[in-house]
Amino acid sequence: MTTVLPAAVLAPAGTPLTARVTEAVRGLDGSPTYVYDLEHLDAHAGAIRAALGSVELIHAVKANPDPGLLRVIARHVDGLEVASGGELAHVRQMAPDVPLAFGGPGKTDTELTAALHARVERFHVESLNELRRLDVLARELGTRARVLLRVNLPTGGAVGVLTMGGRPSPFGMDPAEADTCAASLESSRGIEFVGIHAHLASGSDPEPCAAQGAAIHHWAIDYARRHGLPLAEVNIGGGMNVDYVRPERVFDWAEYARHLSALPEGPVVRIEPGRAVSAYSGWYATEVLDIKRSHGEWFAICAGGTHHLRTPAAKGHDQPLAVLPVRRWDRPWDRPGCGPDDAITFVGQLCTPKDVLARSVRAGRVRIGDKVVFALAGAYAQNISHVEFLMHDRPAVTHVGDC
Repeated sequence: MTTVLPAAVLAPAGTPLTARVTEAVRGLDGSPTYVYDLEHLDAHAGAIRAALGSVELIHAVKANPDPGLLRVIARHVDGLEVASGGELAHVRQMAPDVPLAFGGPGKTDTELTAALHARVERFHVESLNELRRLDVLARELGTRARVLLRVNLPTGGAVGVLTMGGRPSPFGMDPAEADTCAASLESSRGIEFVGIHAHLASGSDPEPCAAQGAAIHHWAIDYARRHGLPLAEVNIGGGMNVDYVRPERVFDWAEYARHLSALPEGPVVRIEPGRAVSAYSGWYATEVLDIKRSHGEWFAICAGGTHHLRTPAAKGHDQPLAVLPVRRWDRPWDRPGCGPDDAITFVGQLCTPKDVLARSVRAGRVRIGDKVVFALAGAYAQNISHVEFLMHDRPAVTHVGDC
């Protein structure tokens, strides 16, 4: 079961656009621009929060560190998760009072110390070595670090586009290492054990995503019982599917919450989504610079490309798009284009055949000067892109919506 986001309309190609985004894009000069609709995000994040009930919501900053987006998201969540010293400083400057969790592999002593000074509320510890280093640093500062052990559990065949656990991985610790950590907690005066964290796979629909969370929850309760540890909370990660093939279909948070409601009473349950919160409220807008036919196929060369929007290259999909035709053409050489029934591939300006944003799209008549708007660009888009390649200008960013 899926839902359609509020305040969104479908362009002819099936791509969700809001009226605010459409108006903003028509007013742009054609330079590559990220357009974030803050009212759209506010409604979406509010709906997620309402659906979850008692399940606590932590948002992963890595999905998109844009300050405008994070300020809106912070209104609806129980905290933010940062995964580097840079993200920590960024969020603390922007929202000094928001509760923080610090995760990610390879934390340095400098980063751990900064997190202790910044009053980070939870550390997601990835290994026994990290636990020991954090213990020493906390004791040197005369404080205690509240810790969740991140565990790499078997996935049980859980379906996901991106697997983070259940097999050899740099993320988290094996269950046997978690047992070793438990044995060292009594002598770790700088550590307060809080609970268990696991994030095993991404790209799951509501029922399997919740089933994976239930398995993590069950393992955590058994772990705490076996070691005689108080278990305050279990963070079951994220993993909610964002459908780039059918962009109008949205992860059903109410169905997900219904499945989680079957969990037995006990520790606080937390989730930690990123992409599924902000992806829908961002668009990458650009302009068709040239159109050509090569070996029988049409290509639209757009300003920008995958050095601004790396997601389709990274995930191997076509980014959903809508074409906004120009109302007039000032120059006769701007008129040529493909026919209304022709398939056309949208590419960028880079000197590589991998600079493909969407292949063989039937988007109607496309002409030079038309605006192209790529949807689902509010997460893992600009911030993961190789913007320095060929030294093109960075994309602009604009926010719409009174929020």
